[in-house]
Amino acid sequence: MSLDQKFDEAALKVKAFTKRPTDQELLQVYALFKQATVGDNTTAKPGLLDLKGKAKWQAWMDKKGTSQDAAKEAYIKLAEELALKYQ
Repeated sequence: MSLDQKFDEAALKVKAFTKRPTDQELLQVYALFKQATVGDNTTAKPGLLDLKGKAKWQAWMDKKGTSQDAAKEAYIKLAEELALKYQ
């Protein structure tokens, strides 16, 4: 199975969780997904009052410089770990 196929399968696993991961875990899932699919964050930082948006933006920005393939591999690994806890 190719890396992209494994990544897509992991994304489906994350969507099928029956319990909600912690906010920190969700931020990591989000950041790795964005880094894997889009690459480095080049968007403007959200406004002062958008706390959720700022947290997501910062989590993605923290992954800056990570290659898309490395982000996919990290996402797959994280999805597997979380699946044991939340499915």
